[in-house]
Amino acid sequence: MKHHHSILKVALPVPLRRCFDYLPPRETGSRELVPGMRVSVPFGKRQLTGILIEVSNSTNLSTSKLKQATEVFDEAPVICPNMMRLYQWCANYYQHPLGEVFATALPALLRSGKDKPLRQPLNYVLSTETESLPGKHLKRAPRQAQIIDLIKDHPHGVSEHTLKTLGLTGSPLKALIDKGWVQAEVVQSRHNKNPDNILAEAPLTLNDEQASALDAFCGMKDDFACLLLEGVTGSGKTEVYLQMIEQVLGEGKTALVLIPEIGLTPQTLARFKHRFNVPVVVLHSNMSDLSRLHDWLAAGKGEAGIIIGTRSAVFTPIKSLGVIIVDEEHDLSYKQNEGLRYSARDVAVFRAYQMHLPIVLGSATPSLESLHNAETGRYQHRALKQRAGNALIPGFDLIDIRSRPLQGGLSQPLIEAIRKELVRNNQVLVFLNRRGFSPTLMCHECGWMATCTRCDTRFTFHASARQLRCHHCNKTNPVPNQCPECKHTGLNPLGVGTERIQEAITGLFPGNRVIRIDRDTTRRKDAMHELVAEVKKGEPCILIGTQMIAKGHHFPDVTLVAILEADAGLFSADFRGLERMGQLIIQVSGRSGRADKQGRVLIQTHQADNPLLNDLIHTGYADMARQLLDERRQAGLPPYQHAVIIRAEAVKERDPHDFLLQTRQLATMISTDKQLSGIDIFGPLPAIMPKRAGRYRQQLMLQCTQRKPLHQLLHCLSLELETLKASRKVRWSIDVDPQESF
Repeated sequence: MKHHHSILKVALPVPLRRCFDYLPPRETGSRELVPGMRVSVPFGKRQLTGILIEVSNSTNLSTSKLKQATEVFDEAPVICPNMMRLYQWCANYYQHPLGEVFATALPALLRSGKDKPLRQPLNYVLSTETESLPGKHLKRAPRQAQIIDLIKDHPHGVSEHTLKTLGLTGSPLKALIDKGWVQAEVVQSRHNKNPDNILAEAPLTLNDEQASALDAFCGMKDDFACLLLEGVTGSGKTEVYLQMIEQVLGEGKTALVLIPEIGLTPQTLARFKHRFNVPVVVLHSNMSDLSRLHDWLAAGKGEAGIIIGTRSAVFTPIKSLGVIIVDEEHDLSYKQNEGLRYSARDVAVFRAYQMHLPIVLGSATPSLESLHNAETGRYQHRALKQRAGNALIPGFDLIDIRSRPLQGGLSQPLIEAIRKELVRNNQVLVFLNRRGFSPTLMCHECGWMATCTRCDTRFTFHASARQLRCHHCNKTNPVPNQCPECKHTGLNPLGVGTERIQEAITGLFPGNRVIRIDRDTTRRKDAMHELVAEVKKGEPCILIGTQMIAKGHHFPDVTLVAILEADAGLFSADFRGLERMGQLIIQVSGRSGRADKQGRVLIQTHQADNPLLNDLIHTGYADMARQLLDERRQAGLPPYQHAVIIRAEAVKERDPHDFLLQTRQLATMISTDKQLSGIDIFGPLPAIMPKRAGRYRQQLMLQCTQRKPLHQLLHCLSLELETLKASRKVRWSIDVDPQESF
């Protein structure tokens, strides 16, 4: 109904798929109320900060029943029209409440409405005294020398945030300031995107394949186009990215670079800072709220030439955006599995489409979805099949460990291969994607196993902490002195983890440096950066790690990669298991032989005659991917079908099943009423892990060859589910384009 009053349509951070109507605050001054402003409103007994979506003259309620907004925080919108459209698309596509999309996308200080005064950023420059400083002064202070060298490469100075990301703040920086060799200056403005000389160092010469990829990019700069850059590990994809960005910066525009993990930030930032003489902003979840807000606003004002960030950086407003690059586009880290279940890669593609921009997706092992899009002509496709420089593709060998004795998880051929590389003063990487000492603890007498009471899984035994830990719900128990069932004291660790491998290797190769990189050894701030820097010194060592080191890292002195327990993906309950296995093996293998030394990869396996595994190591990932795509097509699986999983969990075992059963009935009824054909519904079925963190879990899968009818169904269904009585007994979620089925 129409009214003479202005009605504010406000999106609030609540799990309801609707906006809420309010009257304007009593005092708004002369301000015009514009969508994108933050508004404080009463909501029940709480005061919430929401986003103004629309100013209307109509409402479905009587104005006498409408509450007044308390305050409008902004003089101008904090969300521009382009970003507003992107956030609304996310809400519609991922079937998620719009207010919670804003809560995911905006920095915490903006969400709260409490803008703190922003401290002016600091820039560090060399004093005149430093120019004549002899090199020997810093011989015993390598981190101070690193700071000096970095600033020398950037005469305009290096930002405080850059030094912090590289792990170069703290005592080394303070020591240089105290000596008067480095000075801090307050940066009044960071508008430096198009200096006279963009480059701080000259680009490398591209080979023919790299030049072809750059030419393809140059031909697609004026409108939306997506380039899939498939390059073997070590093929120089980053150099191609850098030269693409050089083109964009030369036009006075900005580049957004997405990376999958925070651990890759320091080396990525260092590479970009050494190449370009422009401000670089880094955005990731480990930043303080104040730093994140400052850099988020700086990007929106155009005060940065390059923005590097993890998943959530895709929601950052960027002035004059010229290109989006998604590195390691296949990586599972780009998919958010809580709250707004979005794929940063897919959101980036839509953002580029919406803004008529080019986007580049890069990977040595592209996802099957991206390869399918390339095959059907939606994406352009360029392949880099040779390694850059003199580096050669490593050779592969399988070690059949059936009936073969193992020492701490290592076979004798592998032990001998490691010994030979150490004698040659090379480095070895041992990969096992399982942290802890062993997957579980077992009683040798009665067969009891240490099982988490809150999850349908076993405890992992961590020997150094003398703890049993559940890696799914984080529950911990002390290690028992005897079996709880039969009281026998013979409790044995079953299987191997990185901690046990470290113990075994330390015993087998005494006197050699052993470095373990996993989530347990990198909890401390800057620990990851320090461990990687230790490896990059080039001294002989054995590096043990999980998937944290499987991608992106450049270890020029690693000549042997040993992969343990590579068979798990062959028997995964998830249909994507084989794809993930192939990607992981190729990615971790790519750490070997990246410089002048020939690399080698040894894979321990109980399935040495498996045809898929043999095809992978002999013909490469591309052939394996084509075979998997053919199997998916025949089975009617993504990317040939569009999938959605509706999940439910509850403390009571029956509640998720009852809720999903009603959900199925509703979905069937809506499909019939709206004549939506071709939608298949499977379930409800227990999740692969039926119980997790004390809650029972079930799921319903919907599939359709067309997106449109599936989304029409989901739009109606999600609104019905909010009012369903059974929904109050469960936690439920809708996962569009799920990447994991558990």
